[in-house]
Amino acid sequence: MPLHQPGTSVLHRTGVGVKFLLVFLLALGVSLQRENPWAILGAWALVVLGHLLAGTGVSGLLRRLWGLRWILLILTVPQLIFLEPQVALLNVSRVVAVIMVAGLFTLTTRTSDILEGFDRALAPLAKLGVDTSRISLALSLTIRSVPVILAFSGQIREALRARGRRVTPKALIMPLLVMSLRHAEETAEALAARGVR
Repeated sequence: MPLHQPGTSVLHRTGVGVKFLLVFLLALGVSLQRENPWAILGAWALVVLGHLLAGTGVSGLLRRLWGLRWILLILTVPQLIFLEPQVALLNVSRVVAVIMVAGLFTLTTRTSDILEGFDRALAPLAKLGVDTSRISLALSLTIRSVPVILAFSGQIREALRARGRRVTPKALIMPLLVMSLRHAEETAEALAARGVR
């Protein structure tokens, strides 16, 4: 998912709750109408419109699709083996449309706004004895880990190119996994040192 890009577009100015509700409704709609190609075409029309409203244009949409190429491959190949091509195409189109809309949400919403909105949504649960601060902390750590892992990926790519090696999924995944696990361990130690368990 893309990170937040500052802007003044209609989507940037729309409230977190409204955007989250729209993402939820779209995901629910295409899930309930999974065999309806018109529903999926409608979802993709909203994806294109969303990118135009966010100011990224068609080029931004295509860049994000290119960034999803491995997910597309992983989703498509098994389905083509076990399902009819038309069904596989509908399934993949539906999932990728939801990913793209969720990407628009993170692209046009600051992380701090997402966390504040999440805190407000959880507030009623605090009255029932749920420790909402721990849930918010987990969400915050998850969101803040995305740029860290992307930076790790960039470092590995640069190291591979410096050694004259091709950047392939096989060469990328193991070092990325090791670096991500090390980062998770360091984060856990830092939280434990501050008394968070």
